[in-house]
Amino acid sequence: MTDFPVVPTGENVTRQVLSDHPEMMVVAFRFAAKGAEGALHNHPHVQSTYVKDGRFRFTLGDEEREVGPGDSFVIPSEMVHGCVCLEPGTLVDCFTPRRDDFL
Repeated sequence: MTDFPVVPTGENVTRQVLSDHPEMMVVAFRFAAKGAEGALHNHPHVQSTYVKDGRFRFTLGDEEREVGPGDSFVIPSEMVHGCVCLEPGTLVDCFTPRRDDFL
């Protein structure tokens, strides 16, 4: 159980910090509907993404990749990335260092 609030980040998308430390943060992103998007963006943090459930099409730099339950990958610092939800589900992301903008 986490004490952090569920925060809307877009239409049919929410995020909730699960745990944090100055050097790392774990965040759940929940996509409630097909077509919901995680907009293209980049940041200085290294990010790992684990697909808890659902299906997603990710853009990672110049590459597109479809991922599903159990898939995991790392996004380097400053790489432009985003996703489109193909089947509702949850992504569990880890950031290092933590995303202070999420607190």
